[in-house]
Amino acid sequence: MEKKYRVQLTAEEQEELRDLVSKGRTAAYRQTHAHILLLSYENQVEGGMKDVEIARALKVGTATVERVRQRCVEEGLERALGRKEQINRRAKKLDGQGEAHLIAMACSQPPQAGPVGRCTCWRSNWWSRR
Repeated sequence: MEKKYRVQLTAEEQEELRDLVSKGRTAAYRQTHAHILLLSYENQVEGGMKDVEIARALKVGTATVERVRQRCVEEGLERALGRKEQINRRAKKLDGQGEAHLIAMACSQPPQAGPVGRCTCWRSNWWSRR
C-alpha cells in the first residue's frame, strides 16, 4: 500500500534530529518521534523503512508511526516532535481561592457540640474517634 504522508527532510532538519537523538537529554517521546522521522525519511539510500518495521524496531504502535509522519507533513517538524495539544480538557471546578478554602476546611478541627447538640455527621464522628 502506498504511503499517504511521505517525510521529506532538509539537511538541517536531519542534522537537528540526529543531534536530538544522540544527546539523549530530551524527553523519551521526543527522541522516539525523532527516530521515527529519521527512519521513515524517503530520500535515504534504502528508501526509508516501512511503518511496521519502524514500529517493531522502536517498540511503538504502527498508529504512532503514522501519526508522527502525518503531523510532520501537515504541521511541520517541531509539531511532530511534540505532543498533541489536549483541547477537550474539563474546566476546573475550583479556582485557587476555592482550593485554598477546601484545604483549610479539611485540615481544620472538626466542629464541636454546640448549644443545639452534637454534630452527627459521619466526618465529625470519625474525627472524634481518633
